Amino acid sequence: MKYLYKTQGTCSTFIDLEVEDGILKNVSYIGGCNGNLQGLCRLVKGMKVEDVISKLEGIRCGSKTTSCPDQLCRALREMKA
Repeated sequence: MKYLYKTQGTCSTFIDLEVEDGILKNVSYIGGCNGNLQGLCRLVKGMKVEDVISKLEGIRCGSKTTSCPDQLCRALREMKA
């Protein structure tokens, strides 16, 4: 299943993701810190959705209440619902 998520509260504006059988097959961010987000995308590719959520949910970026990794978790939760 492919999904495009509009982020909130981060420098990135969208997350484009694909999940198949509970496994994250592809993730890419539009906007944000390019190098850091490329690294994040490569690290989570092939991981179980639940594992990604358990490791990254709640991470904050500076004084913001969310972050790009946290927004990925929100996207995955919304996608599952």
